[in-house]
Amino acid sequence: MNPFNYHSPDSLAAAQSAKGGDVKYLAGGQSLVATMKLRLSAPTDLVDLAGIAELRGIKADGNALVIGAMTTHAEVAASAEVGKRLPALAALAGGIGDRQVRNRGTIGGSVANNDPAADYPAAVLGLGATVVTSKRRIAADAYFIGLYETVLEPREIITAVSFPVPAKAAYEKFRNPASRFALVGVFVAQTAGGPRVAVTGAGGAGVFRVAEMEAALAKKWAPESVRGIAVDSSDLNSDIHASAEYRAHLVAVLAARAVAAAG
Repeated sequence: MNPFNYHSPDSLAAAQSAKGGDVKYLAGGQSLVATMKLRLSAPTDLVDLAGIAELRGIKADGNALVIGAMTTHAEVAASAEVGKRLPALAALAGGIGDRQVRNRGTIGGSVANNDPAADYPAAVLGLGATVVTSKRRIAADAYFIGLYETVLEPREIITAVSFPVPAKAAYEKFRNPASRFALVGVFVAQTAGGPRVAVTGAGGAGVFRVAEMEAALAKKWAPESVRGIAVDSSDLNSDIHASAEYRAHLVAVLAARAVAAAG
């Protein structure tokens, strides 16, 4: 690990104004610290967001559930508010990694990092959530742009994610038995704007929606509506864990299971 300057601000304003050359923001640190140890990332300044109270918490806001960026996976999983209004999200959070990861990792860190096998991006895209930052509000469909890439600008900090509460939703994943990352994960939701189907773990460019499945579910919300829909494997990941063709098969299987679980 290369040397760096450490900052521990107690407000969002102080975090944004922290001095330094290559500034990185530290949320849970589950990915950033690992890349720093491998010297794949070498920021000159590390700004720890853990002391900023305004970035934590879960609250209902009309027909939406707003979760602060520094809220941990364990807190989302255990939240009575999330369990009541959006149980699919609570279940998703409870299935991330192991207890150590869930008690350290944060929703904001996961969404900012946009790991192609992470769970939260599927929920954000599948629910049509809004990513709230220190500068603006970004619709999910405009937020994710590629592998580990988002539209976030330098010094832009995620402050919260606002999830609209759907009529129905569920998440199913085929997990790596060691890391519990998604080899394929599918989040389905019946939203005010119609059905949404988001897939993580499979795409070479990260999380994506399946328009054909959404159209089929708009006609009939049932597992059989998506079970036979083939997903093009040409743009999917292929590695030691699963081929692109197998991942394509899993998308249809898991989508049908998710629709059945949603009810």
